[in-house]
Parts: sequence; C-alpha cells; structure tokens
Amino acid sequence: MTRRLRILSAFAAAALTIATVTAQTVQITGAGATFPYPIYSKWFDEYHNAHPNIEINYQSVGSGAGIRQITNQTVFFGASDGPMTSEQLLAAPGKILHFPTVLGAVVPVYNIPGVSAELKFTGVVLADIYLGKIVKWNDPAIAKLNPEVKLPGTDITVVHRADGSGTTYIFVDYLAKVSPAWKSTVGVATAVKWPVGLGGKGNEGVSGLVSQTPGSIGYVELIYALQSKMSYGSVQNMAGEFMKASVASVTAAAAEAVKNMPADFRVSITNAPGKGVYPVSSFTWLLLYENPKNKAHSKVMVEFMKWMLADGQKFAGPLGYAPLPQEVIKLELAALQKVKNS
Repeated sequence: MTRRLRILSAFAAAALTIATVTAQTVQITGAGATFPYPIYSKWFDEYHNAHPNIEINYQSVGSGAGIRQITNQTVFFGASDGPMTSEQLLAAPGKILHFPTVLGAVVPVYNIPGVSAELKFTGVVLADIYLGKIVKWNDPAIAKLNPEVKLPGTDITVVHRADGSGTTYIFVDYLAKVSPAWKSTVGVATAVKWPVGLGGKGNEGVSGLVSQTPGSIGYVELIYALQSKMSYGSVQNMAGEFMKASVASVTAAAAEAVKNMPADFRVSITNAPGKGVYPVSSFTWLLLYENPKNKAHSKVMVEFMKWMLADGQKFAGPLGYAPLPQEVIKLELAALQKVKNS
C-alpha cells in the first residue's frame, strides 16, 4: 500500500469513528420548573461528564409551561413543583408519572433599606401582605412579630411570579392552608389572579425585582435567595416555632408525608405538623410518560433517574435542597420499572 493510500485509509477510519460516536450520541430535552433548575443543571452536567454521549438539556420555563410542553409532547420530560391536577393528567395523550427528585423550600425575601435583621412572618401575615391588607412595613401585625426591629413606615411593594409556576403553587398552597381569606378569594394553582403586586418571570425574575426595588417583598426558592445574597425571613410552623429554611427543617417537613406516601407521589407537605419543620417546603417532580414513543430515550432517562436517586442526591445539600428520604427512593426505584423502554 502506498503512503498516500495509507493516509487516506487512516482518514477514512477516523471519519468512521467520528460518525459512529455521533450516531451514538443521545440528546434529550425537558422543560419546566425554575425551582429545581440549579440542581438539575448540576445533575445533567455531572451525568454528561460520566456519559459523554448523553446530553440532557433542560429549559427553565416554569412549571406551567413544563406541564404544557410534556402534554403536547414537544419535550421528552417535564418538571413541576406542583403536582399535575387530575384534569391535566386526563388531558395528556398518555399516562404521565410523577417522580420526586429533591425537597426544597420557598422563602419570603425582602429589600428594606436600613433593615438587615432576619424578619419573622406568620402565614396569615404573608397572606394579608399578598392580599393587599397590610401595606406598610411598620404595620402592627409585622411589628408585633419583630419587636426588636426598627421597621420603617414605607410602603410594601409586593412581587410575585408572572408565569405559571410551581414555586407559586407551593407558596399559595401554604397560604391557603393558614388563611381562610386567601383560600376563598385567591385559591391554589400554578397561576393565580394576584390581588396586588408586580410580576417577575421565573425565580430569577422575582429575585431580580426584589433586589432592585427598595421596600419590596417576594418569594423564591431558597437557592436563589442564597445565590443573590438576599435577606429572607423565618416562618412560623404549626408547632408555633419560627423556622428558617434549611436542609434539616425541609427534611423534617417530609417526615409525616413519607409515612403515607401515595402511590403516584402527588403529595403536599406545606404546613406539615411537627417540631423543627419549615412550613413552606415541597417535593419537586420530574414528569415522564409511562409508555413514551421514543424507547431509546426512555431507557436513557430511566438509567439517569437511577443515578439521580443514588449518587445524584449528594449534590442536593450544597445547593440548598434536601435529599430525598430513603423510603421515598425505594418506592421510586420500584415505580421506575413501570416506564416502558423496550
């Protein structure tokens, strides 16, 4: 064989190798909640590092959009912080399964010039602020909870989500449990008709608006408050304790739910009973079709989910989330066997 032919043969072999690798590359797209976006980004990067031919792309567009996109089958998986309703499940072209991924907390964040103290809130006070009944920071209801803090008489600017949001679902689900007025006038959904306030898109939008608006209050997932170095308050739980969100207090919120976990994993743990509980806590769910069209992608996602439930949980704490209880992980591993991938 001549030198020229050897070189051409080598190029041909290299091209064939590249083509083979490319052919084996799997790209999967999902969309949904902004609440778990930091941990999902970490997981998908770590999994790609271990499996270079697998790329899982995630669009952080809000729970409402995620549910719509998986229902319309424009993405392979969805993600939501509020479980799909029975009506939403019936509207889908196939059976959708819910898989809890981590536990997180929604915290009240605020920007009050001159106040650096950690404020205390009750659910009723938060509800009355968002109902527009409490409009000044030195309102007696807030001052009574924070007697050691010199609160200004400035107006409160309420900030909420403008998009369909699981973070909203968690927040208003909690408010509806502690405030009859909220339950009867606003209710619980991923998108509600807000009585007052400014809207921001995503946890990023709400945290950005609060950071830029003196006198404002908003609600975001804990990691967004930590990353933005925002002041966030403690919230009174059913035991009467004012609890700050932490891995321990969020884990405590799941303790009761774990004992009676429904088979479909659609459960609310806001305002959970017990000491040491942070009351605005929730699971967040990844949504998969039980019998998806693309079985190759299904096989990859099931393997990813197994990794996420095992090795992936160690990344939760450093990002402000609580790992899943072992009892829930065992139930999920069994439920993953329902997902058809052949």
